[in-house]
Amino acid sequence: MQGAAFHVTDRDLAEAKEMASTLTLDDTRQLMVSIHKQHSRDPNFPMEIIEAIEQFLGNEEVFTNPEKHAQTIQEMKIQAALITSNSPYAEVRAVVDNHDDPTLPVSTIRAWAIGIFFSCCISFINSFFDVRLPSISVIATVPQLLAYPIGKFCERTLPDKGFTLFGVRHSLNPGPFNKKEHMLITIMSNVAKSVPYTNYIIWIQVLPQYFNQPWATSALYQIMIGLSTNIIGYGLAGICRRFLVYPAYCVWPSSLVTIALNSAFHDSATEAATVLGPLKSVWKMPRLRFFAVAFAAMFCYFWLPNYLFAGLTYFSWMTWIAPDNADLSILTGGSTGLGLNPLPTLDWNILSYWIDPLVVPFFSTFNFFIGIFFSLFVVLALYRTNAFDTAYLPINSNRPFDHFGKPYNVSAIIDDRGIFDGPKYESYSPPFLSAANVVVYMFFFALYSATVTYGVLYHRHEIMLGFRDIWRGIKRKTKWGKNTSAEEIEDPNKLDVHNRLMSAYKEVPEWWYLICLVVAVALGMVGVGAWPTNTTPFVVLYGIALCLFFVVPIGIIAAMTGVQVTLNVIAEFIGGVWVEGNAIAMCFFKSYGYVTCAHALSFSADLKLAHYLKIPQRFTFWAQMVPTLVSTFISVAVLQYQVNIENICTKDAPFRFTCPGPNTFFTAAVFWGTVGPRKIWGVGGQYSVTLIGFPIGVAVVALFWALSRRWPKSAVLRNAHPVVMMSGALAWAPYNLAYVWPAVPVAAFSWLYVKSRYLPFWSKYNYILSAAFSCAIAISGIVIFFALQVWDIELSWWGNDITGVGCDATGDCVLKTLAEGEYFGPRIGEFS
Repeated sequence: MQGAAFHVTDRDLAEAKEMASTLTLDDTRQLMVSIHKQHSRDPNFPMEIIEAIEQFLGNEEVFTNPEKHAQTIQEMKIQAALITSNSPYAEVRAVVDNHDDPTLPVSTIRAWAIGIFFSCCISFINSFFDVRLPSISVIATVPQLLAYPIGKFCERTLPDKGFTLFGVRHSLNPGPFNKKEHMLITIMSNVAKSVPYTNYIIWIQVLPQYFNQPWATSALYQIMIGLSTNIIGYGLAGICRRFLVYPAYCVWPSSLVTIALNSAFHDSATEAATVLGPLKSVWKMPRLRFFAVAFAAMFCYFWLPNYLFAGLTYFSWMTWIAPDNADLSILTGGSTGLGLNPLPTLDWNILSYWIDPLVVPFFSTFNFFIGIFFSLFVVLALYRTNAFDTAYLPINSNRPFDHFGKPYNVSAIIDDRGIFDGPKYESYSPPFLSAANVVVYMFFFALYSATVTYGVLYHRHEIMLGFRDIWRGIKRKTKWGKNTSAEEIEDPNKLDVHNRLMSAYKEVPEWWYLICLVVAVALGMVGVGAWPTNTTPFVVLYGIALCLFFVVPIGIIAAMTGVQVTLNVIAEFIGGVWVEGNAIAMCFFKSYGYVTCAHALSFSADLKLAHYLKIPQRFTFWAQMVPTLVSTFISVAVLQYQVNIENICTKDAPFRFTCPGPNTFFTAAVFWGTVGPRKIWGVGGQYSVTLIGFPIGVAVVALFWALSRRWPKSAVLRNAHPVVMMSGALAWAPYNLAYVWPAVPVAAFSWLYVKSRYLPFWSKYNYILSAAFSCAIAISGIVIFFALQVWDIELSWWGNDITGVGCDATGDCVLKTLAEGEYFGPRIGEFS
């Protein structure tokens, strides 16, 4: 039987057959019971294999008269051997080696020098372009690409000289530059790519169009709160390992791109393989050469939509026909409209903004699209019926407005401390949301209740396994610092090969994580308490409590689907009730509530990277902590410069520095902090009806779960993911369908056509193509900016100028207009 029947390459199949010969029928039966329990509802696991397992386990004749079912038994033995000796998932097997060489040096001098260098570079670039629309973000694959030639250069030129510390020799050149060193550098860069979330607090504190608090320019203040939020999540990562790293079903799809590029550089054994591609083509090209060709092509092409022909970025060709037609612009516009356009962009940076269609499984991409597509009709219904007075506002904006339809002037309702002033508010206006933003908030509420419900209904077995492991540790009275082998989570015979291989290395003691947590809490409390933030230092502990409640279900969903649920809105809701009227205090509640969980998941994803590459856990720990410190200082330095750029975060900002992130953050600060959720979402509040999202989230997940129980073999229900659908409904304001729909046909071609028909070809090139495109866009964008745009060298012709024509470009498309001196909403004196 060929590998295609088992969803494996012929090489993996040969290895599985060898191991299958050692399995007995009883061994196979026990393994299949465990596999079925774990993967029966796993959308990443092939349904036909689950059906074959069910037939095997349900047929007692197989076990009473095995001689009559030799072929079935042999196939089940191969499946059991494959899952035991390799990953259960074809996409993981495509890039992750199921063998390890413990003798390879990892934490070398050259790895740390290169890693710290690139951590500084990526932190600077991402911090600098964070306020650009669309942003240019350098992902870890860029330094991963550049680190290879530098590492090989060090291998050839540095002498084998060093020193011995604690019995371990550290040399400038310990031998060939290997894949583990390379991945350690990549992990360092991956940590440093994130901008401190507290930078958003600084933006809205410092700039005059926001809260205008000049004292927040203090570098020490920015460093303390930045470090606190950057490392606080690591303190909870020790618990997350049991739920989000060790289980085989936690794939972390984005990690596979990074591993694929690593394999292209170092796995020469598979490079000579010839694979059959589409249209009967035969491919012998090494992956590294394929990467270079794809990189060069995208590097050159990216100049078209981002410099030479800007109309290709938002390819709103229908609005170009009638730029002043408000209805057409509202429906089809790519800048401020809803983006309902069959061909809305020819820019890969826009196409892959929310979901990379080559990385994320097709079922995730399609579920995400379903969510935004059907929520479009909710947005239109609100807008066309003028619900919540949305017809007087742009349909798809992420900013708050007053009752004149103008941007909300928050300084008109606060005192000199930045605290809510009731009389000023009563004489001005309540804040109003665009129709798309109303829908976003409603689905945020639904998403949180849906996430918890989904975790309980779909993954209670896996969650209980993690808690049982914690309980076993307590019963054994495990001391701080004692190694906890990955094999102790469950019966070693039921673990995948990567857990068994990683058990050879020392785990990170729990007290290391506790120290991180204590330091982060201390820095945060001092930073919040020593400056006039008007916020209780205990806000830091609130973030930890919120994370403990959500981190496991959110992490499991992210690890399986590639879609992550963020806690920013629920953190705003609770914080806004707690410190009503104090926007900056609410922002601290939001930051700690969101970042603690986000960083715990980020640490877990990097641990999975190291898990797949067999990098010792303690090296991974330090490879995260050190770049975190370095990148925080660099981000603060960039912020110190950028806040002084003229017109930054306005429509007239240079270099497209219009600050979509800070604008969204400011909107939330006004609604949840300054005005407070009680006025807006409380009893009688103008948006209180959107709280129906909470019960909707529970009901939708429960409905899908009940239907899947009723029809367990339904392919549609198996691949329907209600939480990912609701996540898609959040992709509005200021984004739209143009950022999601183009990814669907690309994902379908890659995952449904190429993968199913040409698995060896897909395994060899798919993730390499994604890595090449991502690297090319980042580097091309940097070159364009520093070579041309920073010097104000722009091309003025129709293809570039068309993007600024019409009400889609200006954001002035509205359904209803006001007479001179008129305003909408409650009358002055009727709200408080």
